[in-house]
Amino acid sequence: MLSVIVPVRDGAAFLAESLPALIAALPPDAELIVCDDGSRDGSASLAARLGARVLAPDVAAGPAAARNRGARAARGDVLLFLDADVRVRPDTMERLRRELDDPAVAAAFGSYDDAPAARAWPSLYKNLAHHFVHQRSAREASTFWAGCGAVRRGVFLAAGGFDPAYRRPSIEDVELGYRLREAGHRIRLVPDAQVTHLKRWTLAGWLVSDLRDRAVPWARLVRQGRGLPRDLNFTARDRAASALVALALLLGAASAWHAAFVVGALGSVAASVVLDRALLVFMADKVSPAFAGAAAGLQVLHRTAGVVGLAGGFLLTGRRRDVPESGSRGLAGGRPRLEANE
Repeated sequence: MLSVIVPVRDGAAFLAESLPALIAALPPDAELIVCDDGSRDGSASLAARLGARVLAPDVAAGPAAARNRGARAARGDVLLFLDADVRVRPDTMERLRRELDDPAVAAAFGSYDDAPAARAWPSLYKNLAHHFVHQRSAREASTFWAGCGAVRRGVFLAAGGFDPAYRRPSIEDVELGYRLREAGHRIRLVPDAQVTHLKRWTLAGWLVSDLRDRAVPWARLVRQGRGLPRDLNFTARDRAASALVALALLLGAASAWHAAFVVGALGSVAASVVLDRALLVFMADKVSPAFAGAAAGLQVLHRTAGVVGLAGGFLLTGRRRDVPESGSRGLAGGRPRLEANE
């Protein structure tokens, strides 16, 4: 049996579009659980009217805790986590489920498609970049993605579930993926199990998300000894491009003492863009050459946020030994526990 778990907080506008498509695609033996996280916009009542089983706590605890709540209540042997702001295709769930027919595979996750709902440039860039990365990456994955990801319930519970210390949407799924791999489980990327992302990004919104909710928590995981993966957006080429952006920042700062450093900074940025040419060619083909030119600048901003966030995260965790997470606390108190009867 398949249990589909959708966490939501103030996402009624997304649910109105995502749930009908999800319900239409549900296999006959599947159940749908919407885990409300203190919404004030009627998300819970809307989900109930559309036919979902709704779990609504008294207080908001974050998406990680919401997913854990759904996993405890689930009856299926496979848990499929979907974000409230993604719309499944008719075959999305079946493609993920098929991967778990292999008893050696513990979890599988999909990808955003290349037709995001929002067409403003920040949204288009963000969603197409995610699609590009997942389409080119190794099928044997080292992390997990909860936006559209399935995992065996027994494996999930034994691993302790998502860490509830992540009280904002962050890298709680990546951290779970690390624990699954450390326990010897295989995770598979299924690039043709696709969903449409409905979220509308602003430039400030995705930069803050990249820095605060991605890069800084990544630094904390590295401090804990997890390291960075070698696939997804951490390939050797990606690392080199980010290193060039870091060099450009240093040379730009040095130009306050000598203007000649500006030339080196600009050269480093240009070299970083060259390393990202495959992404930019993809965006030119999907949208337009003009958009690809804008995407080159957005990609540099993305790498800048990552470099600054990683550096800041290392500095913060270097000073504080409790390694706090973006919401409240980190894993210093030990691995989270999640029991079936909790």
